[in-house]
Amino acid sequence: MFNLGLIVNPFAGLGGSVALKGSDGVAQLALEKGAVPKAGLRTQTALNVLGAYKHQINIITCAGDMGETWVKELGFNCEVITGATKSMTTPEDTQQAALAMKQRHVDLLLFAGGDGTARDICSVIEDSFPVLGIPAGVKIHSGVYGVTPQASGEVVKLLIEGQLVDLKAQDVRDIDEDAFRQNQVKAKLFGEMLVPQAGEFVQSVKQGGIEQEALVLEDMAAYLAQEMEDDVLYLVGSGKTTQALMDHLYLPNTLLGVDAVLNQTVLQTDVTEHDILRLLDEHERVVIIVSVIGGQGHIFGRGNQQFSAQVIRKVGRDNLWVLCTKTKLRNLAGKPLRVDTGEPELDLALSGHMEIITGYQDVVLYPVA
Repeated sequence: MFNLGLIVNPFAGLGGSVALKGSDGVAQLALEKGAVPKAGLRTQTALNVLGAYKHQINIITCAGDMGETWVKELGFNCEVITGATKSMTTPEDTQQAALAMKQRHVDLLLFAGGDGTARDICSVIEDSFPVLGIPAGVKIHSGVYGVTPQASGEVVKLLIEGQLVDLKAQDVRDIDEDAFRQNQVKAKLFGEMLVPQAGEFVQSVKQGGIEQEALVLEDMAAYLAQEMEDDVLYLVGSGKTTQALMDHLYLPNTLLGVDAVLNQTVLQTDVTEHDILRLLDEHERVVIIVSVIGGQGHIFGRGNQQFSAQVIRKVGRDNLWVLCTKTKLRNLAGKPLRVDTGEPELDLALSGHMEIITGYQDVVLYPVA
């Protein structure tokens, strides 16, 4: 019997769709702004991969929405050993749950959350036994997560099947969210945890720092500005690469958010998912401009949850402009780009080879998994 520990941070990722850049300390505010919790559903997406192995798994989890709710809905047997049943959970609840899992000697601790959740768990267990994250947060800089919820489930499946899966210490990183909301990225290493490594299922640590290929970014920005059409609404995503476009247009930029641009004028800054859906109803054609996260290769699902599955579906694959320097693509060492919209059907629809803008009139075809 495989003893699988499970901890869910039910409010992970809440701040993404409402442009709060994170959820630490602002979960209640995010709920008041209309955010919908999705960590539980992402947990179920991972567990669905294990459906055929229910009789081989003993899930040891927390009460209520910290695990029990999602496990029982799928028909898995579970043993509840800890967890908060109150409406708003805290980092201390996560830490206490992690300690209980450590004392229970689970084979693997599977948890759903973001960097804050990983940091809370790491503070208790460090590298004492294997862990794997289900990506459910806004910001995911740490290297302890599957590339998608399904991928996290696939890794667990390999372990249950007795496949040879390496374990490797991976960084747990988190940022100062107050600074993050002021467009400052201050990432810090908080420790390491042991993570099963299985091909392309587990993501790399996010590469930070300032892009050094300034001339390439300027060329790319000049090309995009030339291609932008009148009366088309452009939703410019986060990051240094897209910031180069805004700088080229002499427009204010929300470095870590999404800005709406019409006729080379900012229509609205730091828009939420709700704002975007309203704008989609008001404009005939809309283009999403996003960049690739260096080291991880994600296009959607990492720091830009304002581009929800509903938004992407309405805009359409043909109206996505994906930006990436060739240096970043080479650093992926052949790994495909990733999408993690929270809806497997949409992820599949976005897969295949996609045109990636890499410079002035310079476009390459690159696979998206």
